[in-house]
Amino acid sequence: MWENASSLLLKGAVIVLALLIICCLIRVIRGPKIVDRIIAVNMIGTMTIIIIAILSVLMKESYLLDVSLIYAMISFLAVVVLSKVYLGVYRERMEKKKKEDENHV
Repeated sequence: MWENASSLLLKGAVIVLALLIICCLIRVIRGPKIVDRIIAVNMIGTMTIIIIAILSVLMKESYLLDVSLIYAMISFLAVVVLSKVYLGVYRERMEKKKKEDENHV
């Protein structure tokens, strides 16, 4: 009986996390800022890692925990790369704006 209840709870958690991933995907698409998009991508990665870990418990397959660790590293690198790209674009815009301000003075 307890095994059935815990299985139901874990399946419910996976469904809730899937719905939250869809909400984050909407935030990635709509924005409004690039920072919001980067945070939403990070949240999607984190929730995916949690879903993989829950599936590892449900399916009683320990190799899925290794998969979730690898996915965590890839997700971290993706967020770092997105942040670097955003900082480069931001600095470029600031320099361009600074040059325009100097030309108008």
